[in-house]
Amino acid sequence: AALLLPLICCLSPAAAGKLLVIPMEGSHWLSMKEVLAVLSKKGHEIVVIAPDSKMMIGSSVMYELKTYPVPFKKEEMEELIRSFSANAFSKEPFLTRFLNTWDHFRRSSAMFQASCHSLLYNKEMMKYIEESKFDVVFTDPLTPCGQIIALHFSIPTVFFLRGVPCAIDIHAAQSPDPPSYVPRMFSLNADRMTFPQRVKNFLLAVSESFTCAMVFSPFESLASDFLQRPMTMTQLLSHGSIWLKRLDFVFDYPMPVMPNMIFIGGINCGEKKSLSQ
Repeated sequence: AALLLPLICCLSPAAAGKLLVIPMEGSHWLSMKEVLAVLSKKGHEIVVIAPDSKMMIGSSVMYELKTYPVPFKKEEMEELIRSFSANAFSKEPFLTRFLNTWDHFRRSSAMFQASCHSLLYNKEMMKYIEESKFDVVFTDPLTPCGQIIALHFSIPTVFFLRGVPCAIDIHAAQSPDPPSYVPRMFSLNADRMTFPQRVKNFLLAVSESFTCAMVFSPFESLASDFLQRPMTMTQLLSHGSIWLKRLDFVFDYPMPVMPNMIFIGGINCGEKKSLSQ
């Protein structure tokens, strides 16, 4: 006890941090906002940076909002979100849904890449971020703009996500991802598959490497130019410190994960409402 007493006296309550938030627009923001509400109550200083064409990201007492100009209008973003939602609930054949989804990712990737380019080359905003000395970047890696900024200024990153196409998040975190056992997106397979289903799953995994290379190539080029070194999406995201995944094995198939991947699927059920009769 005599030895522990001096050590206990040296302990102090955890200090509040300075958080830079670079969010993803749409429904992704709604879940992230719930986390920011809790962090704000704990005394953390929060700054949210968003494009001036934002849809759902508004001002709040919980955080300071800063915007930057982008070369597209709010209406264009809204139409993109609507088309993606319509395709997500489509009952068309698999190949049609796959091609539509690929086309949507390609168009949305180009729009988000343009937004990211506007932020990275906004000298006033970059100067503000550098001088603010943020402790951590809190971002959605589906668009890796936050991670590019984190690497540029050597700031740790906390990712907040449901998942990244082509299992890039799994590969970046170095988790096992055998294509013959882990179901691929849009396959409709369960974690227990017949041999033909495993073959289909493997072929989808092979095709993903091609399609995602096309979809994310604008971000890879942007990151490589800005950071002045060759960079892929997997390499970018591999620098993440913590992965907060909006998943739960109640609804998603079991899969191996790394220790810094934390499942917070229940956050999507934070606002409970009674079902109508």
